[in-house]
Amino acid sequence: MDPRSTKWPRYVPFLPSALIAVGTAWNALTPVNYWGDVMLGAAVMAAAALLSLRHTIAVGAVVLLVELTLLAKDHYLGRVDGTLELVNGLILVLAGLGVNRVVASHERRLEAVRSVAGAAQRAVLPTPPARVGPLAIAAVYHAAQIEALIGGDAYAVQDTPYGTRLLIADVRGKGLGAVGVVSALLGAFREAADQAPDLVTLVERLEHALAREPASREEDIRMEGFVTALLGEITPDSDRVRLLNCGHPPPYLFEADTVLSLDPSEPRLPLGMSSLGAPKTEPTEWPFPVGSTLLLVTDGLTEARDRSGAFYEPMDRFGGRGPFQQPDELVEALVRDVEQWTGGPRDDDMAILAITRYAREPVSP
Repeated sequence: MDPRSTKWPRYVPFLPSALIAVGTAWNALTPVNYWGDVMLGAAVMAAAALLSLRHTIAVGAVVLLVELTLLAKDHYLGRVDGTLELVNGLILVLAGLGVNRVVASHERRLEAVRSVAGAAQRAVLPTPPARVGPLAIAAVYHAAQIEALIGGDAYAVQDTPYGTRLLIADVRGKGLGAVGVVSALLGAFREAADQAPDLVTLVERLEHALAREPASREEDIRMEGFVTALLGEITPDSDRVRLLNCGHPPPYLFEADTVLSLDPSEPRLPLGMSSLGAPKTEPTEWPFPVGSTLLLVTDGLTEARDRSGAFYEPMDRFGGRGPFQQPDELVEALVRDVEQWTGGPRDDDMAILAITRYAREPVSP
């Protein structure tokens, strides 16, 4: 099978062979006036759409050989109707080769688009540092639009004079339409995280940066747009974490085999809604023990549904499953569990950021 971006089920490469077998048996075991050629033709087209050029040629050759053998068996060789049957088979094989080339061309274009999207994702949403002092960091992003690779979720980690500052955010909407807002948000965070003396000031800087960008947004984002965000600050000695929640799903603290939801005492309105005049809330502070992991997620995870419509809940799914020694172990387990829970594609972007605190910084070799 051609190694293309689409992951077909395991049985797909055997579909043309199965169709050839059924069509051959039909032709061989039924009276002369009953034909199974439609299955042979389906085998050629299935190979053309799903397999490589080499395999399509092989399937076409087998189909022509089967037809030639069956025509000889039924004494049609040398007759006009037998010759027409072979010509029809040859035309079908040639058509299949043409279809295969068209599909391959579209696959190459899709791979080129995915390559560009991957480069854009790395530019807009770079991978956070793996270590910041005694903190180990892991992150993953899955766009709802698979071909896009990028969308409306964002995360960032930055070492600052005030400690390690964190951001995870979800722009209203998904796909490429929200990428401009994500870019503006992350750019503002990287600049302000080093300068703002506290998280309240940092949020105000982000609000101001987003207010400067309305002209670049799509119409639906500009008219009704907002950004849910969670900002965090792990103190310089890494023993505490301050969180300021702007309408975002709360983070989780994994400690040993327990999971705790760090719900804010009073969440702040999402970014972009400060004009409503709601009171400004202060950050909430939590202890961050050695060996524990702070997990930040977007609603693509917390609003993932199973087939019965039930929402995914990390506390229920991961309570008692720890401890996880590395943050990437937790992230990988979480992604697998969400995929198993939904049993199919999600309809929203999903970002996950995990930070584990160790006793000390790694020793340089």
